[in-house]
Amino acid sequence: MLLFHGALIATGIALIGWGLPAAHRLKSPLDCLAALAVLTGVVTGLIGTLLITVPDFFKG
Repeated sequence: MLLFHGALIATGIALIGWGLPAAHRLKSPLDCLAALAVLTGVVTGLIGTLLITVPDFFKG
């Protein structure tokens, strides 16, 4: 599971790294997708970090 959570963090960082410059560089409809990718990257990275630090967070 630790590998999966690390992959979530890496994917989040990659989405943020691509989306921030692309949101300013791309034309009108595609810049919204890049901004959405940044938001997805932040959420994905935070969930991965949360699952590494508190493994049973989503278990009842």
